[in-house]
Amino acid sequence: MAIKNVFVVGAGTMGNGIAQVSAQAGYNVTMSDIKDEFLSRGMATIEKSLDRMIKKGTLQENEKAELMSKIKTTTDLNDARDADLVIEAAPEELELKTSIFKQLDAICKEDAILGTNTSSLPIGAIAAATGRPEKVIGIHFMNPVPVMKGVEVIPGRHTSEDVLEAAKEYVKSIDKEPCEARDYAGFIVSRLVDALMNEAFYCVMDGNKPEEVDKAVKLCLNHPMGPLELCDLAGADVVMHGLETMYAEFGERLMPAPLLKNMVRSGDLGRKTGRGFYDYGEK
Repeated sequence: MAIKNVFVVGAGTMGNGIAQVSAQAGYNVTMSDIKDEFLSRGMATIEKSLDRMIKKGTLQENEKAELMSKIKTTTDLNDARDADLVIEAAPEELELKTSIFKQLDAICKEDAILGTNTSSLPIGAIAAATGRPEKVIGIHFMNPVPVMKGVEVIPGRHTSEDVLEAAKEYVKSIDKEPCEARDYAGFIVSRLVDALMNEAFYCVMDGNKPEEVDKAVKLCLNHPMGPLELCDLAGADVVMHGLETMYAEFGERLMPAPLLKNMVRSGDLGRKTGRGFYDYGEK
């Protein structure tokens, strides 16, 4: 199952990162979104990422131009017709994703692999929106995509063995390591990290200072980032959505902490709103 053409749905943080690493690995990439302004923003982010690599000496200026030329952009989902692999990186809304996959099912060639970058939604439910569930698989990248080495690969109940192996080979080809996970809410990574963040929220509710919680996790558990810093980076609303998805599947042990709900209601979502567990107003 040879993969040459990669089509990425979504030009946001995850989508443009996936497009970048795919182009770096030599794939022909098309990145799509619903507005040209989103695509322009995504391409600008890729260019900045490549500029950082040039400054570090890991990329030459002429290589940057070649990489950028490998990434085409479009607002027309029909341009996925020639894709060997599609990776959807749209917002974490099941209805939105199933709608996209219904369209892709009608557009893409029969042997195309339809991948989703969902961090917590069921692969089986997304696959059921198509007439080819055996071709649908989860390919969950970590943020930031160009830096993080691991990628979760999640087969649904009907994903074929050939598609699973092809997805793993693609991940290896972009110099990353596949981690196979089962299709339950949150898979492995989101399930564990969201549980850690949720318990950190309770630690704050118990009276611990956010900076002390983060310091303890970084220095005592050797994590590169504290759970509250991570929540601010990801967005409290995104974290709550993931916990609600897992709460529906696993019950009370993954019920979102009241503090998190309060923050989301108050609009304190983290970096993107300027305030979360920390104040980003001066940055």
